[in-house]
Amino acid sequence: MRAPTTGGHAGLAQGSVPLAVRMRPTSLDEVAGQQHLLGRGSPLVQLATGTRENPGGVSVILWGPPGTGKTTLAQAIARQSGREFVELSAVTAGVKDVREVMEKALTHRDLYGSTTVLFLDEIHRFSKAQQDALLPGVENGWVILIAATTENPSFSVISPLLSRSLLLTLKPLTDEDLGMLVDRAVEDPRGLGGSVVLGDEARSAIVRLSSGDARRALTALEAAASSAIAAQDDTDDDAALDGVPAVPIVDADTVAAAVDRALLRYDRQGDEHYDVISAFIKSVRGSDVDAALHYLARMIEAGEDPRFIARRIIISASEDIGMADPQALPIAVAAAQAVQLIGMPEGRIPLAEAVVYLATAPKSNAAYNGVNAAIADVKAGRLGVVPMHLRDAHYPGAKRLGHGKGYVYSHDAEHGVAEQQYLPDALEGTEYYTPTTNGYEREVGPRLERLRKITRGE
Repeated sequence: MRAPTTGGHAGLAQGSVPLAVRMRPTSLDEVAGQQHLLGRGSPLVQLATGTRENPGGVSVILWGPPGTGKTTLAQAIARQSGREFVELSAVTAGVKDVREVMEKALTHRDLYGSTTVLFLDEIHRFSKAQQDALLPGVENGWVILIAATTENPSFSVISPLLSRSLLLTLKPLTDEDLGMLVDRAVEDPRGLGGSVVLGDEARSAIVRLSSGDARRALTALEAAASSAIAAQDDTDDDAALDGVPAVPIVDADTVAAAVDRALLRYDRQGDEHYDVISAFIKSVRGSDVDAALHYLARMIEAGEDPRFIARRIIISASEDIGMADPQALPIAVAAAQAVQLIGMPEGRIPLAEAVVYLATAPKSNAAYNGVNAAIADVKAGRLGVVPMHLRDAHYPGAKRLGHGKGYVYSHDAEHGVAEQQYLPDALEGTEYYTPTTNGYEREVGPRLERLRKITRGE
């Protein structure tokens, strides 16, 4: 249990400034996590230790999930260096604002020989034209750009700006990092100032529920502390027991009441969307039903469109299970139809049933590989002409052209299979479909071998 260093509720009486803002580091030494970016001589350290006349460093793009310290790093650099620092948000700034910053930066460089550091938050929200406006200043050294984004810069930042900047990837904070932040916030005068006692289980719950997000952790701590203090104020004042003042205790129940559920890192437009669906499909393909259900739950809880999930399940049934279990596709389609009929949250049940069926079914991508191989031949021009006996002979004059001549009606042959060439001459003997020995394809394989021998006259 983390004991308070001082009494009272002064830690919460700091106006409306959120705890996460009050606890922002004033230097890089206070930053939690991201040590892979803060080693001696690293670009961020050079930016922080530069001077007005010798700023050092290059423009950087900070890419990482929310709450990993992008804004914190930029502001710590600004406070530590003491240089000209301008902050813009792509949510509110336009091309005019960017050009004004560039003009002032050019003036500062010409008059004082100093370089301006520009922090641009959420650069992915800038249009191409707005990002183009940054190029002259970055290219000519009027500004050193520190840009922050939660989306993959390869897709959201223009190539000329990417090539002139150093891309730095931030990682979600570890449990140890978050624990250190929470402990510091409980004791630091900028934070709660020791106004509450944080129980060990409560601390663990805050760390677990925060999913690597420092802002989430500090917000949860603040909410839980407020609840504990309010509950303490509502009870009879037994403040002094043996001369020790009663101090509000934040326990696991208080945290549970203040924080409804764990933060899900999931952006339906961003990387997490693709990463989670990728992990989901690969878990089904890999026959790990538990992992598949986990990723299904993450998508459902994050509000993913259930129709998107259903479509991916249908694709997986055809691509990864295929003829090893022909029932997989009808079950996947039925799940998609069920979701359309009953909606969510009940739609999670047929989705889960389909996922369990697919994950535990035998696997084969033979049909998938077969059509891909056939398409590759078509794209490469390996076509040939349709054999004359297979051509349409129903229109007037077709028979005079030889269409249909020599065609053998399969149902007239023994076993309903006739010796006959179906592929064009250029592809005769080509085999696109190679069944596996998994599931139903154990039966398909020998049958296919017999069919090919009959049709080829072997």
